[in-house]
Amino acid sequence: MPVDHLTHHANTIGDRLAVIDDRGNQHVRKLDYTSFNALTNRVANGLANLGIQPDDHVAWWGENSLETLCAMHAIRKAGAVSVPIPYRSTDVEATYLLGNADAVAVLVDATYAENVARIASDLPHLRSVIVFEGEPAHQSQVRFDDMLGEPTTPAAEGQVATTRTMIYTSGTTGRPKGAIRRVGGVANEFNALLEHLGMSALNPLVFLTTGPLYHSGPSGFSLRAQVLGGTIVTQHHFDAEDWLRLVDTHGVTCTFSAPTPVRRITTLPADVKQRYDLSTMRCFIANAAPWTMTLKEAYLADFPTDSLWEVYGSTELSVCTALAPQDQLRKPGSCGLPAPGVEIELHDEDGGLITEPHVPGELYARSAALFETYHKAHDRYLEDHRDGFQTVGDMAYRDEDGYFYICDRKKDMIITGGVNVYPAEVENALDAYPNIGEVAVIGLPDGEWGEAVCAVVVPLDGYDEDAFRAFAAQQLSGPKRPKRIVTMDELPKTGTGKVLKRDLRTTI
Repeated sequence: MPVDHLTHHANTIGDRLAVIDDRGNQHVRKLDYTSFNALTNRVANGLANLGIQPDDHVAWWGENSLETLCAMHAIRKAGAVSVPIPYRSTDVEATYLLGNADAVAVLVDATYAENVARIASDLPHLRSVIVFEGEPAHQSQVRFDDMLGEPTTPAAEGQVATTRTMIYTSGTTGRPKGAIRRVGGVANEFNALLEHLGMSALNPLVFLTTGPLYHSGPSGFSLRAQVLGGTIVTQHHFDAEDWLRLVDTHGVTCTFSAPTPVRRITTLPADVKQRYDLSTMRCFIANAAPWTMTLKEAYLADFPTDSLWEVYGSTELSVCTALAPQDQLRKPGSCGLPAPGVEIELHDEDGGLITEPHVPGELYARSAALFETYHKAHDRYLEDHRDGFQTVGDMAYRDEDGYFYICDRKKDMIITGGVNVYPAEVENALDAYPNIGEVAVIGLPDGEWGEAVCAVVVPLDGYDEDAFRAFAAQQLSGPKRPKRIVTMDELPKTGTGKVLKRDLRTTI
């Protein structure tokens, strides 16, 4: 039987720090690999004592912490299927997710224990609720410390090759779907990617969780960092200056982030940023949503210029492409070349293969890291499947050098006057206007054009709509120029920073 990587690290580098839980105004908690593996084993054995069987679906619900990271590992060691629940979920959303997942148990932060208590009667499969970092909200719930088993190797640990995770898609175009992915073999599947990104060469490898662990990006790269024996620094919830403090205090060398946190970091006052040493950052992985060139330039002004990588991927497809630091400014708008072990094809609306450069098509990917199916929705999986390749509906083209460029989600494409307009291209151009914080572009019904391009803007001091329109006219050809401009104080987003364009369409 293969040895679990946490067990391996406990036996070989046991005194190396595995987790640092640093919340600034509280005692900093640190566990080395020996202690972290023992705690993980105790949780996994505790789950077994509660009757959790291999292949049962076990959820976890909480902000980034030592306990949430431990829960992710313990569910794997117990042979169960790990199901993260976004911690901002409403009762309606959580009822859907836990119910659709058929979760039999949930490990929950005490902050959200009352949420679970309110909806438990609507969840017939739910048998056990384990509460960490506080007291239970209901007598049926169990304290974390009271459920812990023995620190010995769990009986199911050797079955790791058959265990799964189920992460719900962000639901930006519809109701979330549970994407089921195999856990076993992760180290082998991703070693080439980690080497390509330079993560495996980092010494020390200190990874900071920039973004919620319930999302596939932050959790995936955190777990991969621990496959390599790295140290994870958990930021409980995002704060821009506290993020700088954590980088400085713990010598962070690697992280993964959506655009929104980086925008907040780079727009901090210069005197605030100068208080912190950011020179240790060696591998900053940009993803979750496209970074505009303006944002990349702002990042490069504050961080080592050779540290920025960009990857394109999704919950279902994993990492598909990677853009190296030396290409960030040389290939503006590109998400890079295919990642190691990944094949990519572009197909037109009739299913024909596109081989010419600069011709957009729907992107299909094939690799060992693809997800297996959607829970209770295998028909949706088959709809997007083509001879071993899978798509999530993103439109892309490649240039003469083979670099890929994401145009937009197929469902977000705007057809105005018969012309295809890709919102990502328009957003990238408009984001360079200096007096806006953010911009999202959507298509709205229009009697004359079919759809009209609408720019939704978060204004900053000095914003002037006429000047913004003039700027857009300089940057964009006629069909791409916004026919309507709307201002908002804040764009609606998922917990991982993706703009909820369906919400914009229904509210504007």
